Amino acid sequence: MNTTAFRIAAALLALCIFLFDILSPLEGAVAVLYVLVVLLAAATGRRGDILAAAAAGLTLTVAAYVDTHGPHLAGAPTLRALVSLAATGIATVLALKNQAATATLAAQARLLNLSHDMIFVRDILGQITFWNRAAEETYGWSVAEATGRIADDLLETRYARPRGEIDRVLHETGRWDGTLEHRTKAGEWITVESRWALQHDAQGRVVGVFETNTDVTERKAAHAALVHSERRYRRMFDASRIGVVQEDWSAARAALATIDLADGASLSSHLASHPDVVARMRRLTKIIDVNPAFLAMIGAGSSSQFHQTVDDVLCETDQTFGPALAAFARGDSFHEGETEIVRTDGRRVPVIFAITFPTVDDGDGNVLVFVVDITERRQAQDAVLQAQAELAHAARVATLGELTASIAHEVNQPLMAVVTNGEAALRWLRRDQPDLQEVDSAIGRVVSEGRRASEIVKRIRAFLTKTPTRSSALDVAALIEEAAQLVQRELARAEVELRIEVATELPPVIGDRIQLQQVVVNLIVNAGQAMAEHDGRRLLTITASQPSDACVEIALQDTGPGISPQNLERLFDPFFTTKPDGMGMGLAICRTTAEAHGGKLSVESPPGGGATFRLTLPVPQHGAPE
Repeated sequence: MNTTAFRIAAALLALCIFLFDILSPLEGAVAVLYVLVVLLAAATGRRGDILAAAAAGLTLTVAAYVDTHGPHLAGAPTLRALVSLAATGIATVLALKNQAATATLAAQARLLNLSHDMIFVRDILGQITFWNRAAEETYGWSVAEATGRIADDLLETRYARPRGEIDRVLHETGRWDGTLEHRTKAGEWITVESRWALQHDAQGRVVGVFETNTDVTERKAAHAALVHSERRYRRMFDASRIGVVQEDWSAARAALATIDLADGASLSSHLASHPDVVARMRRLTKIIDVNPAFLAMIGAGSSSQFHQTVDDVLCETDQTFGPALAAFARGDSFHEGETEIVRTDGRRVPVIFAITFPTVDDGDGNVLVFVVDITERRQAQDAVLQAQAELAHAARVATLGELTASIAHEVNQPLMAVVTNGEAALRWLRRDQPDLQEVDSAIGRVVSEGRRASEIVKRIRAFLTKTPTRSSALDVAALIEEAAQLVQRELARAEVELRIEVATELPPVIGDRIQLQQVVVNLIVNAGQAMAEHDGRRLLTITASQPSDACVEIALQDTGPGISPQNLERLFDPFFTTKPDGMGMGLAICRTTAEAHGGKLSVESPPGGGATFRLTLPVPQHGAPE
């Protein structure tokens, strides 16, 4: 029934009682029935309706008494009237009090319905007496379906511990909390964090259990996934053959903040000029964890024997930590380099490393450094360089074998001049009157030609000798001139005209004179051989210029038949040759030598235009070591 219906019923009941009271010949406390009017009015839940019903009952009681007995006291009728008035008043007070209590309970129930947690109350028998809205939504049962049901039966509760043990803790402490599993109406199992509290009446007797449940199914799944991920990460961390180091860079960030340099370039320059700052930050950077591969790399038996900071691992001459700090300050996510680390026995291990910097959310204590021992690779590189040096030496020997006639001619000229000048000096001495001035001049020419022959032999021996690489500042013009002198006879025999054009004021280049001389000699010899069978003019033009401030270019252009397109791409491949008796290593060695000097060697061969080889070598910048 709605509010209006209760009001109408209360009014009609009051009217009936009044009419019965004044019309009935029966003597009795009929007015007591106005209590029913108050109770009907209370069913509306409105305070005003209760007060209105009470006022109407009191008024009608008095009116019926006056109408029947007059305004004077009439003994027993008066007493019955007073009893009726008292009953109506008492019923009104109790109805108002009950309404206030009901309103309080309703407000509390509304608050419980606002909770995201599932809340229900069960009596001492386990029957559900209250079921909030979150419980309806999560479990699927309505209030009507859940009320009166045994909670454990309805939800098919699964306990992690024996139920008897849980009840014992609940009654001893008044509370219990733990994890349970419940089954919903849809048949799905959910995990809840449950909190129980005993409810007591005014006499302290247990009347029920207040239970609050929080759905942690997703949280439990996320935690399980996190645990699984952590285990997998640990397995990868421990099983990796690459050394992994976890470091804490929070102290380094705080130290960098005190420098207060906004841009990365300024910070890099500051760190480069203040090695003491870098050294201090190395000591501030803590090592949190290392994997077994890194322990083996540094010769430590266990992590307990391991050092605590980056400074204990990096060698004193390391130059990579400063740039890594700059990358960290710029917010880069990745940095890599090559350095050496120190083993526990003091030996150094060459390594390449990659640093992954964490995001802001991960914090600075999770910087991971991946380290790879390149000792074997370094040894392999040294072996390759040694083999290359051996091969280059063999190529020089082969080149000198081809230039035997030119070498003989070069040496023969000063020797013949020595003989000629010596004979002339003897003739001047055998005269009746020796001409000592002429003798002195002839002997001077003998000494000069002897020194010339000695220089030729030294140059040939240096070219032939297998000596270690020695870099120095080289004059480009002198380099080309010396190479041209070595092959002059070879070019003359092939009837090749040589033209050398060197730009003025060329800067020096840094490199090994013998190796670069070998490159130029090989290119000249190849050009001469290419033009040997060519009809027409045989011209080799060697030019030296500076196309930019950073490099010097030596170009060798011939007028030979050129290089076919199918051979052009493979020309610098090892063991590729177009000569019947060639080794296929000359140009490969030339390119490797150029690249080892920081330059490059390229070739162009337009149709019908001969071939042009370009050797580019870097120029040392201002302030660079020479």
